[in-house]
Amino acid sequence: MSDDVLSIIPTDPGWQPGQDAADRALVLVERLTPGVTDGADVEIDMTWHDAVSAVDCGANLERIGCPLCGASIDTQWWGDLLEAHCDDGFTTLDTVTPCCAGATTLDALRYEWPCGFARFEIAVWNPERLWFDDAELAAVADALGHPVKQVRAHV
Repeated sequence: MSDDVLSIIPTDPGWQPGQDAADRALVLVERLTPGVTDGADVEIDMTWHDAVSAVDCGANLERIGCPLCGASIDTQWWGDLLEAHCDDGFTTLDTVTPCCAGATTLDALRYEWPCGFARFEIAVWNPERLWFDDAELAAVADALGHPVKQVRAHV
């Protein structure tokens, strides 16, 4: 069986909220997520990661573009990178692109379906919605005290 996961993460990969701010944001996400209160199979997890972790879009990933030369980056390169860091996270997001050997960061790559990196994540499993709209994301950002973005994964 496959799952869909809609994650909200801070725009700064290394940033983490305090417990009170995280709790406020979680309550808001629960209110914004159909299925949480009516018994559907919706689960929400809040996670603080010890190191910067990839929050990828799973099978939704269509393409990765190089921000330096515009070339497509092989998704196998990306998959190998994620596998190498799945247990311990990333100490740096600095990388050299395989297409043009240019120096950039992993969060600067152009992902078609959004991907991200974070030390904090609110993940909604099997949400009964596709995305949060801009106003909802702004409200979650306000509750957290930091700008956020979203990633939708199919796993």
